[in-house]
Amino acid sequence: MSKVIIAGGGVIGLCAAYYAQKAGHDVTVIERGDITSGTSFGNAGYVSPSHFTPLASPGMIAKGLRWMLSASSPFYIKPRLDMDLIRWGLAFWRQSNSHTVEKNTPYLHSILQLSRALQSELKDELGNHFRMAESGCLMLYKSAATEKHEMELAKEAEALNIEARMLSGKEVQDMEPDVEVNTLGGVLYPIDCHIHPGEFMQTLKDALIGMGAKLQLNTTITGFEKKGEKVVSVLTDMGIFKADEFVIATGSWLPSLTKDLGIRMILQAGKGYSMTFEQMEKNLRYPAILVDKRVAMTPMGNDLRMGGTMEISGLRSPTLLKRAAAIFDGAKAYYPSLKVAFPKPEKIWHGYRPLSPDGLPYLGRHSKYANLLIAGGHAMIGITLAAGTGKIVEELLSGKKTSIDIKGFDVERFG
Repeated sequence: MSKVIIAGGGVIGLCAAYYAQKAGHDVTVIERGDITSGTSFGNAGYVSPSHFTPLASPGMIAKGLRWMLSASSPFYIKPRLDMDLIRWGLAFWRQSNSHTVEKNTPYLHSILQLSRALQSELKDELGNHFRMAESGCLMLYKSAATEKHEMELAKEAEALNIEARMLSGKEVQDMEPDVEVNTLGGVLYPIDCHIHPGEFMQTLKDALIGMGAKLQLNTTITGFEKKGEKVVSVLTDMGIFKADEFVIATGSWLPSLTKDLGIRMILQAGKGYSMTFEQMEKNLRYPAILVDKRVAMTPMGNDLRMGGTMEISGLRSPTLLKRAAAIFDGAKAYYPSLKVAFPKPEKIWHGYRPLSPDGLPYLGRHSKYANLLIAGGHAMIGITLAAGTGKIVEELLSGKKTSIDIKGFDVERFG
């Protein structure tokens, strides 16, 4: 088996490391932090096969143009002259059509189903130390127009053999006896589940250490050594690391790393915010996406996390409290009886989701180097797709046939 270096210790990198080490490879994960923070920690924790529609879909451009006029809207692009942003925007515009969605949906559906099945296996293999709850997920709405859209999506889901239950406002309220729910209705997707993402990361970290994988933490990659059509080593501030195979899974920092290899990846970082309220006296029983407000609500035991927004403003942009306030206000509009107060600024978390132009991940080998794999661009569904992505990375490293067709995730599809 091969000596493998995985650049990136987020949920994608750790899942890839888990499956590769389990298959007999000698794995080293190089991570600039200590695997106790990052985008994989503060998100909603959904594992959602119901999210089968790619981000780049018809209508998103029009919505985005309306939303980006307000810094407190669900979607915001900070105006700036940036060629990488311009390239991404043009590619996103070209992908946002019904033909592309029809072509891409089967690929996304396949990896969603694979990942959901593997997530249950991980719960059994590792122990449910990450509070995996298989109660489904609600899509709640307030307007008739949104109801129509969600009903259409439910029909598409059923065509893919995903169960979708249409619910009235009263039926939703009956499911949540402890809190008031102000909604016109909703759709329940029973196949969805949720986990505590931080605890999942810690569980993977502990498992990797127990399996003998090496975690090279607090280490910054500064470049690569290449020889012909192969990468031979990773250069870092902590020394040089050699390997047979290299996997780049650095999330929103993917383009800056591949640039050192002469590879341009079209990708933008989408900042999201979340707030976690601990020891709720009366909590939600079901996770829910508040569709009209683009807010995600996740009960995690006695804790409650609310999160959302998509802010494309660069990797060093400041925290915008008005965006966190919009999440909080949206949550209170749907759940007016929740006994929560807007948190202090230091309690507001943010992280960066890596957005490809078409909403599909980059997953596979790159033709420039015979021993280079790329796994990134998972947008808002990194936790959802982590197990499936990790398994596919292992299969590619081991020279196996992949569990699903991955042509749609071609890492060179945008040149």
